[in-house]
Amino acid sequence: MPRFSIIVPAFGVAGRLSQALDSVLGQSFGDFELFPVCDAPDSPAGAVAAGYAERDSRVVALTSPPAGGLGVARTTGTATATGTYLLFLDGDDILAPGALAAIDARLMSTGDVDVLYFDHERVHWWDAETSTPLLGRTPEGAFAPGRAPELTGVSVPAWSAAYRRTFVTEHQLTFPAAHFTDIGWGGLVTLAAERVAVLHTVCVRHLVRRQGSRLHSPGEHQLDLLDQVELVLGRAAEIALPADRSMPLFQQLFSVILRTAGHPERLPAHLRRTFFRRAGRLYRRHRPAGYRPPAGSVGVQHRLLASGAYDAFRALRGINQGAAKAVRKAAVPRMLRTRARYALQLRRPIDENLAVYCAYWGRGYACSPAAIHAKARELAPHIRSVFLVEPDAVGSIPKDVEYAVIGSRAYWDVLARAKYLVNNANFADAVVKRPGSVHLQTQHGTPLKKMGADQAMYPVVAAATGSFTKLLNRVDRWDYNLSSNRHSTQMWERAFPSSYETLEYGYPRNDVYYTATADDVARIRRDLGVPEKKTALLYAPTHRDYTTGFESRLDLEAFCEAIGDDYVVLLRAHYFYDGGSARSSGRIIDVTRHRSSEDVCLAADALITDYSSIMFDYANLNRPIVVYADDWDVYQETRGVYFDLMEAPPGRVARTPEDLAAAFRDGSYATDSAAALRAAFRERFCQFDDGRAAERVVRRVLLGEPPESIPPVIPLAERIPAPAHALVRS
Repeated sequence: MPRFSIIVPAFGVAGRLSQALDSVLGQSFGDFELFPVCDAPDSPAGAVAAGYAERDSRVVALTSPPAGGLGVARTTGTATATGTYLLFLDGDDILAPGALAAIDARLMSTGDVDVLYFDHERVHWWDAETSTPLLGRTPEGAFAPGRAPELTGVSVPAWSAAYRRTFVTEHQLTFPAAHFTDIGWGGLVTLAAERVAVLHTVCVRHLVRRQGSRLHSPGEHQLDLLDQVELVLGRAAEIALPADRSMPLFQQLFSVILRTAGHPERLPAHLRRTFFRRAGRLYRRHRPAGYRPPAGSVGVQHRLLASGAYDAFRALRGINQGAAKAVRKAAVPRMLRTRARYALQLRRPIDENLAVYCAYWGRGYACSPAAIHAKARELAPHIRSVFLVEPDAVGSIPKDVEYAVIGSRAYWDVLARAKYLVNNANFADAVVKRPGSVHLQTQHGTPLKKMGADQAMYPVVAAATGSFTKLLNRVDRWDYNLSSNRHSTQMWERAFPSSYETLEYGYPRNDVYYTATADDVARIRRDLGVPEKKTALLYAPTHRDYTTGFESRLDLEAFCEAIGDDYVVLLRAHYFYDGGSARSSGRIIDVTRHRSSEDVCLAADALITDYSSIMFDYANLNRPIVVYADDWDVYQETRGVYFDLMEAPPGRVARTPEDLAAAFRDGSYATDSAAALRAAFRERFCQFDDGRAAERVVRRVLLGEPPESIPPVIPLAERIPAPAHALVRS
């Protein structure tokens, strides 16, 4: 029998689950079993949990339906547990170093108590400004709950205590269903416990998520709070809880109720009076004899609740239509005052058959937005599709594609009224997320380097990013976010914390790698000027945040001289530099300005890159990739990365120009060992790309087809390679 059973519900936290599990497995005290509870074995969190279970016998992955919420997940874990004590940890929280040893030592000194409460600290999602609510003064050693009546489970979350398992099973304690289960559970535990103790040590670092708790969001689930309170107070009445204990419990429970009643954003308008009246009935039915409300305005709220005076309570709290309008007005971006036409268009109904697309801040018709646009014209021709471009990119728009120039009247008109907005970056800050509109973020690559909120710890990148508040306000407009692999799913969740839904559909821009023909590849090579019977090497370095302007880190002319006449190099600089002068000469063909990176990849027989996300896309072609990592250590320090590319490269790694040239002279860039590395890389990062991503997106987002009718992703091992895959040279 292990000392501790640690149960970790992991719904929607796959990006941080590994941190939670590592914080447990890294404890100095190792006598425990660990149960991550996920919604399904093949979910993002399920895959993470399964990996840990394979590596450590103490980890057992469990599943629980997400509809049951945290409560059912915790009960599922409890039913499987065999430890002496139960601990609960949310999937994005961290068990502080030395926590288990401290808890065990405290239990050894107090003896077998029913509950050991311990301290925690709340950590904001950006890892700053912690706050530590102390448990207060309590008796030394173990004590009966009546000796510290202010200490109740209502004020201590489930993850801030250790519970004796036999105490839980003997009293048949389970987490109540629905929402606010910590209140119901904590209250019932308080009523059943006979011996408790306190550990004044921070054992859990609880993450306060940027998207907040669902318990604070509006909806009918707020009525569940009253169910939990009624459950606890009903049980207290059954056991005739003494007044000295019932009064603190009653006051703590109704403090939570009054906070909810006093926040209009938590209760939809049609539920506010219902909530208040039902709460008032609970108050009158369960108010302990001799109970006196606290002094001041809080006491007034108690008396108004007891009398059912909702209108007076509403006036006291300042919840009226004028205040609500002022709040809404303050939320409108100031920039809209100068967009009179836009503001006027916002008053008109949404056009249900209008979709707006944009790629790379208006640089042209490209990437996944272009692929989705093309598929939408095929599958949803009734939807008008408008592409947004900067004035100097109008020439990149195909003749049959409708477009609007960014900043023009047409631009603001379509943005104001479009039902669907599709982008691989973000729309301007002034764009309003209208109720009923659908924003799809397609992303433009798999993240190796740190992105979004994760950039805050890297000064050079943070300075260039500007306001992270504005960045995350833009993220809040997303309804859907695309992912091409499970790694991306988890990293986007960390980098862009918000309430969007992740669609693990693959990247539409990569569909062409599975549908292109040999004739397509031959045509592209001719268009780019690749000589016949030459091996084309695509050199695609990424941007360096610690440099200005583009400067190739590789002397391409010397490289061409070193590898021989059979090769030509296609140079594609980062898109930040697509407006620069052409850098073609001799066997070097500058393709930076070419509209489609997909075309350039199809034309290339092999890829040379450093840390660019193009490697993840190119891997779909199953052609050789060489990583030129001459400044890997500096790049890690200045930009930050999500995994060690040197430990899991897509092919051979070269650190010097000589090493790189040798790989092509001796053919080691395309050996069996390089192919094995590439196969592992593809299995990890090409999971959802199979040639039908754009179709999945159009059917789900634009046509509203149910998820079960969407074409499933074909596993990598079962795919039939597109004709282009077999090409080494056209």
